[in-house]
Amino acid sequence: MAQTPSNMIPLGTIAPEFFLKDTNSNNTFSFADLKGSQGTLVIFMCNHCPFVLHVIKEIAMIANDYRVQGIGIIAISSNDIVKYPQDSPALMTEFALENKIDFPYLYDESQETAKAYQAACTPDFYLFDTQDKLFYRGQLDDSRPGNGIPLSGSDLRGAIDALIYNRSLKELQKPSIGCSIKWK
Repeated sequence: MAQTPSNMIPLGTIAPEFFLKDTNSNNTFSFADLKGSQGTLVIFMCNHCPFVLHVIKEIAMIANDYRVQGIGIIAISSNDIVKYPQDSPALMTEFALENKIDFPYLYDESQETAKAYQAACTPDFYLFDTQDKLFYRGQLDDSRPGNGIPLSGSDLRGAIDALIYNRSLKELQKPSIGCSIKWK
């Protein structure tokens, strides 16, 4: 299983805009449509990656815990579905239903959104503040498939809490590790 780290783009980077189709609702949304009143979490993920499968329950819990506090949650799949048909939009809808993902799960067919965000892996997490400036990019926590560290979401939860409660992030932001985006 390949381990690709996320690109640690500069904090303060403005969230790139997009217009992508949501596989849960069949509606097309922009970043502006989905951003939260307290900040926005953008997650690049897919259906088949073992790293995503390892953390998907925690992602759903984070979404449930923080949407009520004004954090917009957006998932995006950018994988090439010709080479990886298990990541097709129809299967994204099934995956969302099976994993209780009731936030937008967008399909980036052109891969332009992944390129604009410099996404490298699945899962890849980007947390933006109320001015759409990058506040956190990095890992969910230290847990990885097979490493025996319990899943907690501590790094991402700590970043979201710092954003909501107007605290600075003191700790080093570690890159996420996952499968590479499957480029065309």
